[in-house]
Amino acid sequence: MSNKYKILLVEDEANIRTLVSTMLETAGYQSIQAGTCEQGILMVTSHMPDLVILDLGLPDRDGMDFIHAVRENFLMPIIVLSARTDEEDKVAALDAGANDYVTKPFGSAELLARVRSALRSARRGEPDQWRDQRFTLQDLTIDYAARQVFLGDREIRLTQTEYNILALLSENCGKMMSYRTIIHAIWGYTDDGSVKKLQVNMANIRKKIGACPGEDNYIINEIGVGYRMNGNKQ
Repeated sequence: MSNKYKILLVEDEANIRTLVSTMLETAGYQSIQAGTCEQGILMVTSHMPDLVILDLGLPDRDGMDFIHAVRENFLMPIIVLSARTDEEDKVAALDAGANDYVTKPFGSAELLARVRSALRSARRGEPDQWRDQRFTLQDLTIDYAARQVFLGDREIRLTQTEYNILALLSENCGKMMSYRTIIHAIWGYTDDGSVKKLQVNMANIRKKIGACPGEDNYIINEIGVGYRMNGNKQ
């Protein structure tokens, strides 16, 4: 039905496709399926799903190619569902634009919880809500609709992850956001390496956007606690 969330499952193993599709439909979602990377990319364009569940080990192309291709034009959440358990694979997928990463074997309750969380986050950031909205703080401007950042008239080139972090802080300008809150909002998971990854991304952001005119940083770090956008939203 049209009022159901539409979820695309890109998975080459038929038994897993059947299992996950049945689980999704039982939970009230509409499930559509693709068995290859190319099929999945075509279905994203033709069906415009609300969310994608993606296996990385596809027969024609690696699932990372799917993420890169989709992120050129679309913002729907992508949850990776993969047998790859190495931290490097997880970090690469998340940095490429995946919203979450679940390893096989997986629990149905956990996967459905991740789906609900990703859909909630997507609703908060729908383009219709952000159209024609901008954040301005001194010389810093964030155009939410275009996903662009400027210092004065100069555009600042951020990675997708860096932009997502900066946009999150700007939407909560003046509020101290804990490491855990930011990590959950951006990556949807927490582990021992997550704070370090956040700190690396934040260091890159602060290097690119510099400080406010004068002496204050745009982003304040309270060591051991979190980060705060230094100002009031305009």
